[in-house]
Amino acid sequence: MNYRGFFDQSIERLKAERRYRVFADLERDAIRFPIALWRPNPQTDVTKEVLIWCSNDYLTMGGHPEVIDAVCTAAKRHGAGAGGTRNISGTHHPIVALEAELADLHHKEAALAFTSGWVSNLAAISTIASLLPNCLILSDALNHNSMIEGVRRSGCERQIWRHNDMAHLEELLIASADRAKIIVFESLYSMDGDIAPVREIVALAKKYNAMTYVDEVHAVGMYGERGGGICEREGVMDDIDVIEGTLAKGFGTLGGYIAANEAIVDAVRSYAPSFIFTTALPPTVAAGAAAAVRHLKKSGAERVRHQHMAALTKHALKAAGLPVMDNASHIVPVMVGDAEQCKAASDLLLERHGIYIQPINYPTVAIGTERLRITPTPRHTEAHVAELVEALVDVWKTLGLKFVESRIVPLHRPAPQVDEARCTYPDMKRAAE
Repeated sequence: MNYRGFFDQSIERLKAERRYRVFADLERDAIRFPIALWRPNPQTDVTKEVLIWCSNDYLTMGGHPEVIDAVCTAAKRHGAGAGGTRNISGTHHPIVALEAELADLHHKEAALAFTSGWVSNLAAISTIASLLPNCLILSDALNHNSMIEGVRRSGCERQIWRHNDMAHLEELLIASADRAKIIVFESLYSMDGDIAPVREIVALAKKYNAMTYVDEVHAVGMYGERGGGICEREGVMDDIDVIEGTLAKGFGTLGGYIAANEAIVDAVRSYAPSFIFTTALPPTVAAGAAAAVRHLKKSGAERVRHQHMAALTKHALKAAGLPVMDNASHIVPVMVGDAEQCKAASDLLLERHGIYIQPINYPTVAIGTERLRITPTPRHTEAHVAELVEALVDVWKTLGLKFVESRIVPLHRPAPQVDEARCTYPDMKRAAE
């Protein structure tokens, strides 16, 4: 049997459907980010400077001096790896310190760190639901793949409520009667950038005696007075039963976590195979993540600058007639609506303009809603935004993509107030001028 042939055919199907993904060989520059080096041909050492506009290191904490110093110190003191699972090799102190920081961030009794946000959702949702008798999981229609896999792995009955539709959620809650139930949702949906009505969800959960599980992956570090996320900003963080987050986006490192009461965290720690049998986060990563969490609890400068740049970017793109999807978050989706054209737009931006924005195609988004997903950071400048607009207009004209009528009025907003004593990046200081 020609086993390889089956895999070759599988890849050819992806290419025919314009869903085959090509990775760019990029070398991030911790000091100069969002500038990076791109190697167009992996077989040579030829490099070209490019500007990254699609990083999930939203606040660029991956290059923050406090984070880098914590990582280097931990590496010298503890070595590169964790040595094994926490059950076999013990729990190293940096991960204990990290979990204490995360529990404090979310006002919870305990927290538990995982190797990724994907794993934390898979482990926590499946374990929590499976331990509840006859549990019903009520899941938002646009929940992330990791949450869907956690729901599936639980073996429990699930019902899908229409995205952010409170009336539909209440219908399902009424029909569930006195069953154990968990409402599973995200606070900020990363592809469209829309925000869940968290207050209304919490109110329904209380009314119908349901547990709440929220994925704050795209919001932790970035919203709320101390970076606790959308639920902190909306004043309902203490009412959420389980908060799941990542260390790989707003906090700029690697890993995922849950924060909840001690009983829930201990149950997941004790029952979840994907936690029990997985090597722990290395001390270097845990120390770097803890440094990022500590810094963002006390510093709002990065969040202020970040929101300013996101608003400025949206405004400039809309003013140029580019089809930006409206939302109330930092995510800037520019709609293309065709997989092949989306990939072509991404390639042109990189090759002609030195701008890297990865195309977002199915299955990440629905067919016909392909897009460029732009994520401004505190280190992007007003000059960078002008270059981006000029490049996108050129690409849209070259490919014959549709513009939309601009109804944008001049943006009048006060300059962001930046605490220069805590400010690390020169561009953030300029924002206050």
